[in-house]
Amino acid sequence: MEQEKVHNKEHKKEEKKKSSPVRPIILSLVLIIGGYFGYQQLSFVFTHETTDNAQIETQITPVLPRVSGYVKSIAVNDYDTVKAGELVAELDDAELQTQLEAANAEYAQAAVDIINTKASLNNAEVSLTVNKGNIDISDVKKAQALEDYNRNKKLYEAEAITKKQLDDSKFAYETAIKTLDNTHNDLGSAQSRIAVLQSAVKRAEATMAVKQAAIDQIKLKLTYSKIYSPQAGKIGKKNVSVGQFVQAGTPLFSIVNDTTFWVVANFKESQIASLTEGKQVDLRVDAYPDLKLTGTVASLSDATGARFALLPPDNSSGNFVKVTQRVPVKIWINDVAKHKDILRAGLSVYVVAAK
Repeated sequence: MEQEKVHNKEHKKEEKKKSSPVRPIILSLVLIIGGYFGYQQLSFVFTHETTDNAQIETQITPVLPRVSGYVKSIAVNDYDTVKAGELVAELDDAELQTQLEAANAEYAQAAVDIINTKASLNNAEVSLTVNKGNIDISDVKKAQALEDYNRNKKLYEAEAITKKQLDDSKFAYETAIKTLDNTHNDLGSAQSRIAVLQSAVKRAEATMAVKQAAIDQIKLKLTYSKIYSPQAGKIGKKNVSVGQFVQAGTPLFSIVNDTTFWVVANFKESQIASLTEGKQVDLRVDAYPDLKLTGTVASLSDATGARFALLPPDNSSGNFVKVTQRVPVKIWINDVAKHKDILRAGLSVYVVAAK
């Protein structure tokens, strides 16, 4: 009897549980809440465009030496903050200094050569003046010899002088003619020598200009031995150490601009219809889930991302499989100055844009 009573009690308890309204109420609430959130999610999907294929970007400038040489000193460490124009590294300039001394010596030699050439030119010009005077003298002597010869011919005809005297005057006249011809030749030679020396002076001046250009070039390279920051920002990882030989154009490290940031979001081609310049979007940075950012669409790329690939797809082969393309969209971050201390290039971003 007691067992039957206990069994009846348990049976009644189970009936009470079965008839309790709590379970249906909870189930109904779950369905209602689930339906509400499901509706919200569907409504969000139909009224917004989203993508998680987005990253924060900034300007990254490599620091490159403009001359080759051994690294003498490095003034910065990894991730240091630098200002534009700040000295960040220096190359050993001992070899360039030696080249500068040699170039200065060659320049001095070229200057001496110009002085010597100009002195020779001056001497030639003086000789030219002398030659012109000799022509005048020779011309006078020729006229005198001709006059003597003509007078002696008359005297000889009058038998006032001997045949030898006539011959002597004739010889003197012919000698005066030859002397005059020689002085004319000397004048032509002097004029030619002056032309040659004038060319030599110009050549020496050109050589001096070349030497000066070589000096200026070495001085310019000396200024390149000191490497300055091309922009303000933070140093990335260094790829160089003191004593290392670097070639011109080899990246030493990069400087990350820490004041200007933007987002590049790669939306599907089916999502860009509503993305216009000036449109406001919401940004969520994975590294800071509680940070709420907004942005403004700056521009859309005129080509899909695949067009910039090293090997862009070519559908003309006939094996065509349609793949949804993505279009890069540049988005400015609003109030970026308030958040520049925590933003980093390369951080993943989730972008939400209303249709």
